[in-house]
Amino acid sequence: MNEQPRHGIRPDDALPPVEPPNAGFLVQLFVVPLTIVSCGLFVVWGFYWLAQMGNDPESYVRALRRNNEGRWQVALNFANDLRGPGGAALKSDAKLAGDLAGILDDEMASGRTSGSGNAAEQAKTLCNYLCRALGEFAVPEAAVPLMKRAGDANDPQTAQAAVEAIAVLSANLTAAGKSFDDPAAVAAAVLKASASEGVSLRSSAAYTLGVLGGAPAIERLRQLVDDGGDDVRYNAAIGLARQGDEAAWQTIEEMLALPDAVPAAGDPKGQAERYRRAMIVVNAIKGVGLLVDATKRPPPAAVAKLITALGSDPVADVRTSAAALIRRIDRLGAAG
Repeated sequence: MNEQPRHGIRPDDALPPVEPPNAGFLVQLFVVPLTIVSCGLFVVWGFYWLAQMGNDPESYVRALRRNNEGRWQVALNFANDLRGPGGAALKSDAKLAGDLAGILDDEMASGRTSGSGNAAEQAKTLCNYLCRALGEFAVPEAAVPLMKRAGDANDPQTAQAAVEAIAVLSANLTAAGKSFDDPAAVAAAVLKASASEGVSLRSSAAYTLGVLGGAPAIERLRQLVDDGGDDVRYNAAIGLARQGDEAAWQTIEEMLALPDAVPAAGDPKGQAERYRRAMIVVNAIKGVGLLVDATKRPPPAAVAKLITALGSDPVADVRTSAAALIRRIDRLGAAG
C-alpha cells in the first residue's frame, strides 16, 4: 500500500510510507523478536545449499522431504530464493506451494515439534521457514496452510511465523492484482492469534491486521492499541494509521515521546535499544503522515509539538523523517 506524493509536494519532501511487508520484512518490522531476526543470520550458511540446488524447485522439495538435520537450512534458502531475481516464476506456482504445504502438514503431524532438545528445535525452525517460504508466494492457495497454523495455541512459535507470512502473502497478492479466496477466513485466523496470551504473537497479529484491513480487523486494532504490551500497542497504532483511523493518535504520541539514550562504548545491548527506539519513532512519524493524508488535517497539537522537537533529534534518520513531515504539515496549513 504505497502512498504516492500529493500534488504540490516536492519529491524530496515526501516521507517514505509505512510499507507493507516485503522481502525485508523480518529486518524492517521493528517488533520481530530478536530470536527470529537472529535466525536470518543463517542466510550466510545457506549459500552453500543454494549453490548446490540452483533454482530447481524440485530439488528443494526433494531435500525438504528428507528427514535430516539440514532441512531447515533448505527451507530458509528456498524462502530467500523466492525473494530473489529468479523467484518471480516460482511465486506463481500453486503446485509448488501445495508441495510445501504438504511437507509442513507432515512435519506438524509427526509430533517432532512438541518434543524437547535439539531435534525438536530443528523441527520448529523448519516449520518456521516453511511458513515464511509460503508467505513469499503470490497465489491464494498459500494462505490455507498458513491459516491452519496461525491459531495453533500449542505451537506459538510456528503460529507467529504463519501470521507474519500472511502479511507478506497479502502484500504479494495485492502487487500481483490478486486476493485471498476467502479474506474473512484469513482475517479470522489472524484475529484468533491476536487473542493469544503471548505478547510476541499478539504483536505480529496486530501488524498483520493492519495490513489486511477490514472492519473486524480495525475493531480489534482499536482494542489492541490499549494492550499491555508495548510492541502490541505500537503495531496496532501503525495498523490503524495505515487504515486512516484516528484511534491511533494517543499511542503514536507515546511512540514519538520515547527518549533517546546514548549507550556506553562497547555496549551492544544499549546500541540495540537505541536502534529500536529510532525505528519506533520513525515508524510513528510515518504513521502521522498516513493520518494527515487520510484526514487532510494537521495532527493534534501535542503530536505536532513532539514532531517539531524531533527535528533536532540526535539520530539522523529521526531528524530527516521529522523534518520532511514538518514541511508537509506546513504546506497543509498554508493550503487550508
